[in-house]
Amino acid sequence: MSTRRVVITGLGALTPLANDFPTTWDLLLQGKSGIGPITAFDCKDYDCRIAGEVRNFDPAIGFKNPKEVRRTDRYTHLAMAAAAEAWKDAGLQGATLDADRAGVLVGSGIGGLSTLEEQHSILRDRGPKKVSPFMIPMMINNIASGHISMHYGLRGPNFAIVSACATASHSIGESWRLIRENEADLIVAGGSEAAVVPLGLSGFAAMRALSTRNEEPTRASRPFDKGRDGFVLSEGAAIVVLEEYEHAKKRNARIYGELLGYGATADAHHLTAPAPEGAGAARAMRIALKHANISADQVDYINAHGTSTPQGDICETQAIKSVLGAHAKKVAVSSTKSSLGHLLGAAGSVEMAICLKAIEKSILPATINLEDPDPECDLDYVPHKPREQKIKIVMNNSFGFGGHNACLIASRLV
Repeated sequence: MSTRRVVITGLGALTPLANDFPTTWDLLLQGKSGIGPITAFDCKDYDCRIAGEVRNFDPAIGFKNPKEVRRTDRYTHLAMAAAAEAWKDAGLQGATLDADRAGVLVGSGIGGLSTLEEQHSILRDRGPKKVSPFMIPMMINNIASGHISMHYGLRGPNFAIVSACATASHSIGESWRLIRENEADLIVAGGSEAAVVPLGLSGFAAMRALSTRNEEPTRASRPFDKGRDGFVLSEGAAIVVLEEYEHAKKRNARIYGELLGYGATADAHHLTAPAPEGAGAARAMRIALKHANISADQVDYINAHGTSTPQGDICETQAIKSVLGAHAKKVAVSSTKSSLGHLLGAAGSVEMAICLKAIEKSILPATINLEDPDPECDLDYVPHKPREQKIKIVMNNSFGFGGHNACLIASRLV
């Protein structure tokens, strides 16, 4: 196998908590929730009326030309802003790069849903000649990756993975693979999502996937709690910069951690329900451990997928027990979706950034709202408040509709 090491040197995120990653991290440690009543549209007739919105956001942040804002969907606006933050955080402004060996893998679970919704209304009400010529490039799932590539002049691997809520983790994992296999030296990777629109809310609500705890939104996302009743839909974007170790070292980059392993599997079971006992998730975790060349008892912290759905949280708990054995009762596990809600295709990258910050700061973010633990969810979920703890190795789980599973393992640089 390749001996090329892959490190992470830049982090950027816009979340329901804040429009940058450092503030998101600080508010996360304060136990704040980014969930509230939906303000983007009138949802009085909906069963679910709460979500995690990105508020007070300037969509022009990541663009050189303001005209591009009108020609792009909100999910691309969020991606561009997160990429700009990560690029700056990695110290890449003014850096000399081999553009042919620098790429972008930024995906979205849903893509430009607001554009689809808006342009369909125009077609219905005003006819086909009034549909925007930018509709297709605005809504397709790969266009955020394309815009980032064009903005920074990156000519290496460039594509968008679409695997529902595992999208960002698959994007980071495949970037790791490309760098290890010497196809690239640097890749901007992650996910973006902007599905808090009438059509998105209607679709998820029709599936009965969403929490309807409308009167107390900050307590609605409650992973592993006995009273959980579904996930909370959120929007946002998170981007990480991955580099080959020597490449990063040569330019004296700050290194947050090393990406050691990646596992990807399919449940081959059901459209939305996880495989019994989390079997597919467990296989992804085992593959990641094998790639990382570590044993299960070396894992210090797991950022769980932990969406706050009745079956999903149980199956993930079972998967962790299956893979970690006796160590499962000793490892710290938390779900930061309790504060952020579920960012769908962007969830894996914001949670990867959180894992790396946890390594850097030696502190574990909490699972808030865990007031009445489900007896079938019986691990150490770091309830209520953060925990100071030296961390060397972290595991980040992401699972998506369609049975898509991804697991990432990162470590403190040694």
